[in-house]
Amino acid sequence: MIDKNKYVIERTGDMKVPAYIYINDELLSKMNDEPLRQLMNVASLPGIVKAAYAMPDIHLGYGFPIGGVAAFDYDEGIVSPGGVGYDINCGVSLIKTNISYNDAKSRIKDLIDEIFKNVPAGIDLKSSFRVNKNDMTDILSDGIKWAVSKGYGTERDIESTEENGSMNSNPDKVSEKAISRGINEVGSLGGGNHFLEIQKVDRIFDERTARYFGIEKDNIMIMVHTGSRGLGHQVATDYLMELNEKSDIKVKDRQLISAYTKSGIGESYIMAMNSAANFGFVNRQIILYKIRRAFESVFKKDFESLGLDLVYSLAHNMAKIEEHNIDNKRLKLIVHRKGATRAFPAGYSTGKFKNTGHPVLIPGDMGTASYVLTGNKNNMEMSFGSSCHGAGRALSRKKANDAFNPDDVLKNLGNHGIYVRAASSKVITEEAPGSYKDIDEVIKIVSELGMSNIISRHVPLGVMKG
Repeated sequence: MIDKNKYVIERTGDMKVPAYIYINDELLSKMNDEPLRQLMNVASLPGIVKAAYAMPDIHLGYGFPIGGVAAFDYDEGIVSPGGVGYDINCGVSLIKTNISYNDAKSRIKDLIDEIFKNVPAGIDLKSSFRVNKNDMTDILSDGIKWAVSKGYGTERDIESTEENGSMNSNPDKVSEKAISRGINEVGSLGGGNHFLEIQKVDRIFDERTARYFGIEKDNIMIMVHTGSRGLGHQVATDYLMELNEKSDIKVKDRQLISAYTKSGIGESYIMAMNSAANFGFVNRQIILYKIRRAFESVFKKDFESLGLDLVYSLAHNMAKIEEHNIDNKRLKLIVHRKGATRAFPAGYSTGKFKNTGHPVLIPGDMGTASYVLTGNKNNMEMSFGSSCHGAGRALSRKKANDAFNPDDVLKNLGNHGIYVRAASSKVITEEAPGSYKDIDEVIKIVSELGMSNIISRHVPLGVMKG
């Protein structure tokens, strides 16, 4: 430990930079060494600058640890699909309402049941929302601009989405197989840790910023956690397979197989990744459209009068081209955030969030709180403007299945007033609250470090799991 909540692994062996872990003694004592080894391997990659970083929700991932952040010189460094993950633009949308808890508490079950009918959840599914191949090309090119042009969103939704929901992309770099996997999944939740949750604003920490975001105590919010689904998974698979055949970059772990950013395959992967990111933005946007329809059906009012506005939609799994100050020089970097959230503070954000910093959305598990944060200026130096992305797993899915019984989990959640609809009993045990770290402890760490400012805390009322 070099400071409270801050550890460092100094350069050793092939490491080109040190590795910093933002975590406290208690959470670190419960970890095994594998995620730390992964972080050291990341610190050994070509072109890495400054340091490799891990957030307090760190756990084992593919190549990069989940909760990992690393930046590479754009001209001389690499892009690593393992530093993005299979679920490209897996992320979170937060929707506010002007509905009080007292007015909604008797309708939570009806709302979850109505949404469950219209938002497919689970692994093997097809969405009732139909698009054709021309639509898919536009989705991959334009992101949520396509959705808004078709009447599935508002201009306000665009300005409340990271990158305005549209990244520079090239659909020609996405395989037909990836497109065929995605064409029936637009507006679907998926499985695993993906969820849709109706929440109550439990506590406000920063009244002024919360009010600007439209967050009011005791009002109802909706949080959606999903990404690019099978399309993003196939993009990752395609490029990992190609890199395994072509890449001559030496790596400590084959899961970190990479391409130089300015190589042909590196540029192609970035364009395909951004296409998948656009698909992910649209996927969450269509779910938002369906949520609005469900609330209209249950409350018999239009969504505008109910105040269903997007607070923000962001990515947790991306590599993004950004400029940062390194040793008093402004450098163009490609910043990998794998299970980490971009957390630019006031003055570094743009558009409607220029004076506040954009919302940083941190979900817990289905039995505990979620948080809204904003980035702190210190964070630009500490982690390239990044923060945690959730509680982080404490148990593997196998261990969680061994440890928990679905009926017991549902009973316990019900005793706490939380209604759950799930596509399978297996996901109930895999995602049981006891399989995750303490979200309050994770948030406390990033707050005490000065990385992020806490805006509000939300507790679950109804949960939909895939």
